[in-house]
This record gives sequence, structure tokens and C-alpha cells, in this order.
Amino acid sequence: MLNEQSNERVLFSGYAKLPVGITAAEMYKVIGVIVVVDMKSGLIVKADCTLATELARQYIAQCLIGYNLSNGHEELQNILERQYQGSAKKAVATAMRIIYDKYRSFKNGESAEGSDKFI
Repeated sequence: MLNEQSNERVLFSGYAKLPVGITAAEMYKVIGVIVVVDMKSGLIVKADCTLATELARQYIAQCLIGYNLSNGHEELQNILERQYQGSAKKAVATAMRIIYDKYRSFKNGESAEGSDKFI
């Protein structure tokens, strides 16, 4: 059963190809980044990803939680650029850009999956 608080929250996911030769790529081929966003405030309240180690997953979550998507994605990209120096940096940044695009579309009342629209 959904409560009022969860009705204000939406889960978004973004996926991006991982670089060849890293452990996560051997396990998954792509990285999945998943966030739960409070739609009233734009804040990321929960985050997870499919990196190979628990430490990396927790660190990415720590970087994402508390970020306000209403402020755009540029500052988040800057945070990731400064604070995450792992081999999957580009894939994480791409997945977050996809999430931001989905968030913006959802907020504007459009389909969260832009490619789902048929002409």
C-alpha cells in the first residue's frame, strides 16, 4: 500500500555502457543507476547503482543523495567529476544525465521515456 510520502516520490533509472576491462563490465556490461526523487523538492532521497564493490556503490549513493535535480544536472556532473575517479566515471555521468532528462520530462508531464513515443 502506498502512503502519502511515497506518492510524492518517483524512481528513475539510467543505464550506460561500462568500459571494457573493469570488474563491473565483466559482471553487468552496463551500469544501472537508480534514484528515488522527492518530486515536491526535487531532492534525490535514495540512490543505488550496479558497480562491482559495495564501497563504490555506497560512495556513488553518498554523492547523489541530497542533490536537487531541480537545479539542473551540470553541478551534479561537476560533483561526480571531482569526487569520483573510478574507471566507470563516464558511464555513471551518462546514466545520471539520462536520469535528469527523465526527471525533467516527468516533471513537465511528458513520457519519462522519450524513445517510447511513436510517430
